[in-house]
Amino acid sequence: MIKRFTWNIGLFNLLVLFTILLAVPRQTYAGENDTVTVSAMESQTASAVKEKESFNAGELIMEHVVDNHEWHIAGIGEKHIIVPLPVILFYDGSLYAFWSSAFHNPTHSYKGFVLQPEGPQKGKIVREDLAGITGPKVYDFSITKTVLALFFSVALMLVIFLSVAKGYRKNKGEAPTGVQSLFEPIILFVRDDIAKSSIGEKRYEKFMPYLLTIFFFIFLNNLLGMIPIFPGGANVTGNIAVTMVMAVFTFFITSFTGTKHYWIDIVNTPGVPWWLKFPLPLMPIVEIIGIITKPFVLMIRLFANITAGHIIQLGFVCLIFIFGAIGVGFGYGVSVVSVAFMLFMSLIELLVAFIQAYVFTLLSALYFGLAMVEPEKH
Repeated sequence: MIKRFTWNIGLFNLLVLFTILLAVPRQTYAGENDTVTVSAMESQTASAVKEKESFNAGELIMEHVVDNHEWHIAGIGEKHIIVPLPVILFYDGSLYAFWSSAFHNPTHSYKGFVLQPEGPQKGKIVREDLAGITGPKVYDFSITKTVLALFFSVALMLVIFLSVAKGYRKNKGEAPTGVQSLFEPIILFVRDDIAKSSIGEKRYEKFMPYLLTIFFFIFLNNLLGMIPIFPGGANVTGNIAVTMVMAVFTFFITSFTGTKHYWIDIVNTPGVPWWLKFPLPLMPIVEIIGIITKPFVLMIRLFANITAGHIIQLGFVCLIFIFGAIGVGFGYGVSVVSVAFMLFMSLIELLVAFIQAYVFTLLSALYFGLAMVEPEKH
C-alpha cells in the first residue's frame, strides 16, 4: 500500500507543479540599488554602475523575500555572483527569449522591453514604448527564482519517492532500509494520525496521494528556504501564488467529493430557526462564505507564517549593519545578540517548517472528512 502511495505522490507532484507554474506571478524586486552583473559566474564592481549608497534594510529584506528574475549567490565586498535566469515573453503574437542579464544596463531595457525599476509596475516587464499606456499585454512565462526552486524541489521529491517505491518493490516483505526507513514513519504518521482520524478508515485511501504530496512539498520547501546556499534560500512557500494553488486544490477536491448530505446541510442547515433561512437565506449565505474562507485561510496562514520567519531572521542580520554604520563598536556588540537570536529563530523555524506542513495537511483532511459525512441512520 505504501509503495502505491509513493508512486502516486510522483504523479501529483507533476500536476501540482504544472498548476503552480501557471499561477506564480512573474515579478522581481528591482530598485535603484540593484547590482549589475554580466554572467552566472562573473561579476563586476558595483561602483562602476552606481554610486555607493547607505545601507537600506527594507530593500535588502524585500529582495530576499519576493520573487526575482535572477538568483543572487553571494556578495564579496562590492562584487556579486548572480545567476541570470531565462526570460520568456509572449507579446503581440511573437515569442521572445533571453537571459535576465540583458536587463543589466542603466535603462533596464532590452529588445524594447523594460524591467520597471520604480512606479506602480515596479518589478514587472513591460514594453518600453508602452510603459503606462494601454497596449498589447506582455505575457511573462519566465523561469524566475521561485519557479527554478519549484523545479528543484519537485525533482528532489520525485527522486526520493521513486527510490522509496523501488525499495518496497525490491525488498518486499522485508524491514525498510536506507531512505525507506527515514520516510516510512512520516508516511505512516500522515496516514494514521491525519488521514484515518480525519476522513475515516473506509475512505481515506483515495486522498492519501494528495495529502502526502502537499505535506512533503510544504515541508521540503520550508527546509530548503532555510538553507542560505544555492539552490536553497528561495521563499517558495512564502509566495502567495504557490499557497493559493494548493488551497485551490483542496477547495476543488472538497467540493467534488462532497456528498449529497453535505450540500443539503449547507443549503438547509439543520437545527437553525426557519426565520434565518426565509425570506432571506442568511444561514446558507454564511455557509457558502465559509466554503470560500476555508481555503483562503489555508493560503494566508502558510504564506504569512513562512514569510514572517524569513523577515524576522533577516531583520536580526540587518541590525548588525545598521548599528555598524553608527560605530564599529556598536556593530560588534549588536552582532553577538543578533547572531544568538538568529540561531534561536532558526531552531524555531525548523519546528515551524514541520508544524505548517502538518497544519495545512490536517485541515485539508478535515475538510475532506466533513464533506463526506453521511446522515445518521436511526
